[in-house]
Amino acid sequence: MYVEFNNMSEDSRVWIYQAARQFTEQEKALIASKLSAFCDGWNTHGTRMPTSFQILDNQILVLVVDESGLGASGCSIDSSVRTLRELESEIENNITDQGKVTFKSSTGEISVASALGIKSKVTSGEINSQTPIINPQVKSKKDLESIWILAGNSWLNRYFPN
Repeated sequence: MYVEFNNMSEDSRVWIYQAARQFTEQEKALIASKLSAFCDGWNTHGTRMPTSFQILDNQILVLVVDESGLGASGCSIDSSVRTLRELESEIENNITDQGKVTFKSSTGEISVASALGIKSKVTSGEINSQTPIINPQVKSKKDLESIWILAGNSWLNRYFPN
């Protein structure tokens, strides 16, 4: 069942999806429509779960589920990914690929790069230890407070001189 994002428990589980580019206003309206309908019917083993979503920085999609009653099953998680892949196809924007790193430039612009090529972003100076990146450790709604962390405090630290 769909619940307003602000009314979701702080202990709710989150999945963060990083879009390849910012969403347009029309795309955000489509996402809101489709995900509201999806969340309203999302269930695990026939039991509806309190769920919601939020778009952050016009480019980051957060899906949230209150698992206090019954945890999300593999099938229910698969159904959410199927819905996101359908959206991805409609708006021609890579949302579900998890092999990427999202970071903010010194001007605050969000960029997305393949995790496989991220070292070149560091060596070129595009990413330094003070560059904000998406925190891959965010697992609950309360953790969203630290969705952006400094690259030097992340797994990218190995690429910076000590």
